[in-house]
Amino acid sequence: MGGSWLLPTDTRGKPRVDDRRVISGIVHVLKSGGRWVEAPDAYGPRKTLYNRFVRWAAKGVWADIFHALVSASGPPAEVLIDSSAVKAHRCASGGKGGEQNQAIGRSRGGRTTKIHALTDGLCRPIAFLLTGGQVADCSAADLLLEQMPKSPILHADKGYDTNAIRHKVEGKGTMPNIPPKANRRWKNCFSPFLYRDRNTIERMFGRLKDFRRIATRYDRSATSFLAAVFLAAIVSYWL
Repeated sequence: MGGSWLLPTDTRGKPRVDDRRVISGIVHVLKSGGRWVEAPDAYGPRKTLYNRFVRWAAKGVWADIFHALVSASGPPAEVLIDSSAVKAHRCASGGKGGEQNQAIGRSRGGRTTKIHALTDGLCRPIAFLLTGGQVADCSAADLLLEQMPKSPILHADKGYDTNAIRHKVEGKGTMPNIPPKANRRWKNCFSPFLYRDRNTIERMFGRLKDFRRIATRYDRSATSFLAAVFLAAIVSYWL
């Protein structure tokens, strides 16, 4: 292995780890879905990769980078909201506080986690929220919409057609473009023409799940798994 993963020594004479290689190694692990101990030698010590990822996740560094890039892009012309469920591997069990506190729930698909997201019209994610797989989309939307930037219109599917969500969106000065449920007596205004591009958020989830550690959850900690989602979004859409 040698010292190829090290930069020249710092002012104290100690070798410095090449941050670029470490981050590339972290991205490789997320993309491949392999264990940290299986990372190629070219990225340096595996323990360094794991410690850097976990410590930056706990400090909110990955989240801060994501939100800084989102803020720099300016207000979106439209916002979309949806969720996607991921299977929780058996390795994800045993987190502190129990599965419920680590955003793992039991649904028809077994032990799952839901990734709730907001995106703009270019597929770029704006905000994320994790819940257990059994949590309804309309329940999680109340917290997720707190992160919604100013935008003329919000697109959502029928799962978000509740009066509470519509009032919250309208209170932010945004028009909710949500198809009404069949059991509604009064059908709210809805534009199928504007709604036609709502598949952009589905494509965003599909691209994130190209990272195998996003498509299947291996992390016990919800903080670490959400950090992995942030990093995958940064690499896929914001760099």
